[in-house]
Amino acid sequence: MSGGVDSSVAALLLTEQGYDVKGVTLQVWEPEDENTAVTKKWEERGCCKIGLARHVARRLGIPHEVVDTQETFRKNVVDDFIAGYLGGTTPNPCVRCNERVKFGGLYQLAKSRGADFVATGHYARVLPVDEGVGLFRGADGKKDQSYFLYRLPAAWLPHILFPLGHLQKPEVWARAEELDLPADEMKESQEICFVTQGDYRTFLTTEAPQALRPGPFLDPDGRTIGEHRGIAFYTPGQRKGLGIARGERLYVKEVNPETNAVILGRAEDLSRQACMVHDVNWLAGALPETLDDVAIKYRYASPAVSGRARQHTAETLSIEFREPQQALSPGQSLVLYQGDRVLGGGIIEPFERHPISTALRETAFT
Repeated sequence: MSGGVDSSVAALLLTEQGYDVKGVTLQVWEPEDENTAVTKKWEERGCCKIGLARHVARRLGIPHEVVDTQETFRKNVVDDFIAGYLGGTTPNPCVRCNERVKFGGLYQLAKSRGADFVATGHYARVLPVDEGVGLFRGADGKKDQSYFLYRLPAAWLPHILFPLGHLQKPEVWARAEELDLPADEMKESQEICFVTQGDYRTFLTTEAPQALRPGPFLDPDGRTIGEHRGIAFYTPGQRKGLGIARGERLYVKEVNPETNAVILGRAEDLSRQACMVHDVNWLAGALPETLDDVAIKYRYASPAVSGRARQHTAETLSIEFREPQQALSPGQSLVLYQGDRVLGGGIIEPFERHPISTALRETAFT
């Protein structure tokens, strides 16, 4: 229970369905000062609002406890986030948090307490399939969060409940009114819960001053055309904040941590037909050698695109898109779907690490 609308309504629905519910709030970032929490703006807090979670628990008549996971969160999410940017990739902290902290911590806690299920307010569904259960998109396509959950171990799925998975967001808002949550709290959470002031670049400047390491901006031919402030502050597809005047629109094509260079290009230079993903987690039985027709999401906010996947090694997949895609970002998650079912996914590789084989590049997509 984060203290937000979704987890609060999830707890409400479970009590109505007859479950014996116990609320748990994971304290993941800065402590909340109970003497000032009622006046502290929600934007200035971390993702978990302990006072509100306690309020909801009291309204529902369920026990509530706070579990301190700040050290785990710092190591597995924040430090991973910083290291990713310093290494020239674009990490996804929400994916890592769900895998390593939220579900990782709650699943172990549930086992130690003899609980049968872990439940959260995510918009996703666990549904029966031939081999047991599978992970599926939430019914509300605009709120679906299955992309962030693809790294959950398949063995955990039978013990996970998503009470909001079949609902539309307006239905959740309507039920939330029963819980007397403050009007100021009836807002969506921030994209990155621990970046509470400014954007991620401000956070990096404070937490990792070594990110300020100037280097060259290069054009696609390798010519120096300016100086950047540090590779950590640039991501593929970025156009704003480059400070380069060339008479044409330039975008970040890629960053190279080995040479401390940021390569720029025109929009058409950002297209890629294929990529590799590593650290694969598979949720749908055995990993097949080839999937010829899958839906691919390589960015949460973008719609899925069509393509195919081939097993490259036990831990890597080669991905080919039916149509070239713009501004793929190494470090981001790429998730594969068939219909609404999440098959699995992995982390996009830096392009120079695993060049796609000539055979794959030259094979026409049919």
